[in-house]
Amino acid sequence: MVDEHLSNGLVLCGNEIITSVLDCAFIVHKELGAGLLESVYEKALIFELLSLGFNVKSQVEIPVVYRGVNLGAGFRADIIINNSLLIELKCVDSINNTHLAQVITYLKLLNYKRGLILNFNVALLKNGIKRVSI
Repeated sequence: MVDEHLSNGLVLCGNEIITSVLDCAFIVHKELGAGLLESVYEKALIFELLSLGFNVKSQVEIPVVYRGVNLGAGFRADIIINNSLLIELKCVDSINNTHLAQVITYLKLLNYKRGLILNFNVALLKNGIKRVSI
């Protein structure tokens, strides 16, 4: 499971990492179902990912730099895997354009190519997955 740096400087995670993350998310959703707080799914997903040996960071500050000045931690990424894949967790009725814009902004700020929005508040998790690439 190798990540690569693209010529434009973006970090690209491999498809096998995304597949493993989704497998873990399906396990969590099958065990817990819908209707819990985002923080519960976050802890359960981190547990599953760590058990597979992934480098997992949670609630990572994403600095915002404006005209060379760090404005401080304006945002937090829910989960970052292997310093290459952003996971944004949701427990909402449906993923909307605001959620998509949030993840695109995070990807740009982190210089990552790929991210996933995982909405656990659905009957079937496959209906709560949004892949995002920039």
